[in-house]
Amino acid sequence: MIDPELAAKLEEIGAKADRAYHAAETVRKYLFWTGVVTVALVVIPLIGLAFAIPQFISTYTTTLNGLGI
Repeated sequence: MIDPELAAKLEEIGAKADRAYHAAETVRKYLFWTGVVTVALVVIPLIGLAFAIPQFISTYTTTLNGLGI
C-alpha cells in the first residue's frame, strides 16, 4: 500500500503538472495568433504592393511620356 502522505504529494504534483500544461497551451495559442496577425499585417500588404507598384510605375511613366519629359 502507498503511504497517504506520499499519495497526497503525488496528487499535488499531478495538479501542478496540469496547471503547467494549461499555461503552456495558452502561451502556444497566443504565439500562434501572434503569427497569424503578423502575416495578416505584414506579408499580405507586401504581396499587394508587389502588384500595386508596377501599376503605379506604369502610370507614372505614361504620364511623364505624355508631358514630353
